[in-house]
Amino acid sequence: MTRPLRLGVVGLGAISPYYLAAAERLPEWQLTAVCDARAEALEQFPGRAARFSDHRTLLDRARPDALVVAVPNDVHLPLCRDALAAGVPVCVEKPLALTAAEGSVLGDLARTCGLPLMTAFHRRYNDAVRALVRRTTGREIHSVRVRYLERIEEHLGGEEWYLDPSRCGGGCLADNGPNALDLVRLLLGELAVTACEIHRDGFGVDRQAMIRLRGRTGATASVELDWSYPGERKDIEVELAGGEVLHADMLAGHAGFKASLWHEYEAILAEFAALVRTGVPAGPGAHGGLAALELVEAAYRCARPPLEAMAAEGGR
Repeated sequence: MTRPLRLGVVGLGAISPYYLAAAERLPEWQLTAVCDARAEALEQFPGRAARFSDHRTLLDRARPDALVVAVPNDVHLPLCRDALAAGVPVCVEKPLALTAAEGSVLGDLARTCGLPLMTAFHRRYNDAVRALVRRTTGREIHSVRVRYLERIEEHLGGEEWYLDPSRCGGGCLADNGPNALDLVRLLLGELAVTACEIHRDGFGVDRQAMIRLRGRTGATASVELDWSYPGERKDIEVELAGGEVLHADMLAGHAGFKASLWHEYEAILAEFAALVRTGVPAGPGAHGGLAALELVEAAYRCARPPLEAMAAEGGR
């Protein structure tokens, strides 16, 4: 039998339990090492894997076959770069990097090193989303609507860096935008941003955004993002060319807060194991990771300036 792959996980924040649980359930993986710069996070880790406070030490001593990177967005570039340079395949939390320029650096490095680099767009692995994709395969799509709505303060899990644009890359558009935009790309392929409206709070952070897009076939799409929504709604609506409307609720059938993430991250690590086994350079998620960052930046550029948007709101 093929031995399990040795896995290292860097970052023991709010998203790490889903990776750790998936690694425990999947026979393809053996959790070898974890890493976090925070001593309290390492102390609270309940497993028997080796613990490190520096990722370079982990790479050198634990010698993992692959690495999961689940740290704040602003350190994706140096951490992923170090892992790839050490010859270790990487699965990195979305977004791939803080900016498209940084994402391009990582994609180029992965191809040069001939290593898998996967961006973890967990919503594309959602069971309702996969069922929707199967139903639309080979059928002409007229339009797509994705809603990604939540109250961000309920989802931080102690990770306050999400609210710091210098670390997150922005607000709701930088955080939830990559997941939502990836879903549209999954259905329509390459996209262009045609319009974007952003509403910011008193600190200039985007709390709501509406993005309009167009695919190469002429199909249109809208992505609605909200960090101030009372509750949580995450769904997709697809209108086919013949008028039939299909719907996928990403939260349906998963009772409990964030319960849908357990099966999504298990599917991520299953696909990552296959990429590591086959040694596919860069991997399909790397290109998507860069494309999502480019769409996010295009949406920010397309949006009206904050003062102009607020003036328009006041005139309604």
